Amino acid sequence: MPPMWAKRQSVCQQKNQYLFHVDRAFDPAVINKLTNCALTLWGTQRPKAKQWDTQSVKNHIYIYSPSSAVRDKASFKRGVKRLEFLGYEVEIDEAALATHQRFAGDDDTRLAAIHRAAASGADVALISRGGYGLTRILPRINYKAVAKAIAKGTQFVGLSDFTAFQTALLAQTGAVTWAGPALGEDFGTEAPPDDIMEACFEDLITGQGEGTGWQLPKVAIKSTAIEDAPIGATAKFSIKDAMLWGGNLAILSSLVGTPYLPVVKGGILFLEDVGEHPYRVERMLTQLLHAGVLAQQKAVIFGQFTNYKLVPHDKGFKLAAVVAWLRRQIKARVLTGLPFGHVATKVLLPVGHQTTLAVEGRDAFLLWGHQH
Repeated sequence: MPPMWAKRQSVCQQKNQYLFHVDRAFDPAVINKLTNCALTLWGTQRPKAKQWDTQSVKNHIYIYSPSSAVRDKASFKRGVKRLEFLGYEVEIDEAALATHQRFAGDDDTRLAAIHRAAASGADVALISRGGYGLTRILPRINYKAVAKAIAKGTQFVGLSDFTAFQTALLAQTGAVTWAGPALGEDFGTEAPPDDIMEACFEDLITGQGEGTGWQLPKVAIKSTAIEDAPIGATAKFSIKDAMLWGGNLAILSSLVGTPYLPVVKGGILFLEDVGEHPYRVERMLTQLLHAGVLAQQKAVIFGQFTNYKLVPHDKGFKLAAVVAWLRRQIKARVLTGLPFGHVATKVLLPVGHQTTLAVEGRDAFLLWGHQH
């Protein structure tokens, strides 16, 4: 294992719950190539609200809607304008704003949109939003065509319901996609979009990103009935060349027993969700546990679980209690605090790529190397 990084005092004050600054003690060959995403994560100065002039030819982004209908048209338009401001050429699918019931068009319409995205030749195929709808059409997707598009350079990016597409594609072809932003939720915000998210997206576009890092939160459960075992200040380990996979927990648990959940042995599984009370999170984890999925992993990483409400009769049953319970069920490392999920600050993660997880104390790295 290479020498680990040296941590300075937190200089990323607005996001210091899980972000940290490093100097070049880890491995200069790696750190030098982590560029915008990692440099912003670690608090170095980077201009905000500025058009990036890093490319002589505009990169092509294709926007399509494979899941729920776009209800916030203003957010959609802001997202398109933001991407154009950043110097990208934006192409909008003909059915991106279609509606049918709660969906972005009927099943045939959304299926055709996926195939048009694959045929677009774009550098990035970016979903407009998540929601629901992809599991309905998984049997009909032309996975070979999508994998061929990826091999030619199109990167498919999204989150939430998009997890169904990502895991199905991985199971059927082994092709790598990216867990990352959606147009409206991330680029279409009324306030300036998160600079870390934008930097990570630029790293993907330019092919320069090799990994990401975060600081593990201090988690303690004050209950004699629950014995937590968080990563301590002296923890130091690495898991090398393991497949990174995962995404939305509700989607993953719903795919158990289908041909659209890949069989990953010795992997690094990352999870996120929104609007799910901790007992529901535990129930979905139990599904993965009883199906044997969790026992096959080397690490399970919790991203952000947001927008749920605890009630008085929970009596201390919080997400931390779920994490503590899971640590008692499996031998894999269980980490928390990954900046990914239905939150503004999110990194991009290559679903299906061989990755190294390195931890020292509270500092964690996911390293995967060049993608282009």
